[in-house]
Amino acid sequence: MSENIFNANAQNIQQLVEASKSRPVVMNFHSAQMPECAEISTVLQQQAQLYPNHMVLAHVDCDTQMELAQYFRIQGLPTVLVLANGQPVDGFAGPQPAAMIETMLAKHLPAQWQLLLEQALPLLDAGEFDQAVLLLRDALASDENADTLLSLAQALLGQKKAEEVEALLAKVKLEDQDSRYTSLVAQLTLLQQAADTPEIRALQQQLDAEPDNQQVAVALAKAQHLAGRNEEALAQLFALLSKKLDAADGQARVTFLDIINALGSADPVASSYRRKFYGLLY
Repeated sequence: MSENIFNANAQNIQQLVEASKSRPVVMNFHSAQMPECAEISTVLQQQAQLYPNHMVLAHVDCDTQMELAQYFRIQGLPTVLVLANGQPVDGFAGPQPAAMIETMLAKHLPAQWQLLLEQALPLLDAGEFDQAVLLLRDALASDENADTLLSLAQALLGQKKAEEVEALLAKVKLEDQDSRYTSLVAQLTLLQQAADTPEIRALQQQLDAEPDNQQVAVALAKAQHLAGRNEEALAQLFALLSKKLDAADGQARVTFLDIINALGSADPVASSYRRKFYGLLY
């Protein structure tokens, strides 16, 4: 049995009541003599396994633990009670469909974005930005909130993706612009300053003087990519490819695809330009 799933009895009931002060304890009053109890138990078991750190499931076998059923004034089976801070705060009696049970429990359990954020934070602390970004993108898609925006911005700073960080920080509401936000803005400024390299400036000046020089345009895009300025790099290359698919003797196309592949399928900038490129082909 999982660490958050118990068979409740007179010996551990006080421990379960104490546990309800930090996370919901779901009391499942059942009997082997009533087959409909088994279906309820299966659904609760599945939910407890999905939320091992956020929910405790306590099975109460009313065939052997009549005193617990009497203490909680159970009048029929199956009955489910949700305890919080030692008191029943929710529940139901009688057979119920799985969807209703899950909806009832969802009121007391963290949302999907919170679970993903919880998984991502240790990765952020460990500097494992690639894995953290994948989780945080999913969390943000589930719910756009300040905690996720700031955590994703932090992870993307670790990947030196200044453009996307700037876009994310712009979405943070004024009331959520705390000390963490201020720190990320400062880090972004430093990253942007570091990305404005002498090589990029020189190539940009050369391209301004020779706007039809495709080799210089490709070289500039490569330098921008190395500095984390991927959206600029892809825009530069896509402009060339829009005019001629084999621009710069095919180097524009090769570099364009190399950057997209390096960014990965989850990167929104890469995904956007991949679709645009397919539009050119088809």
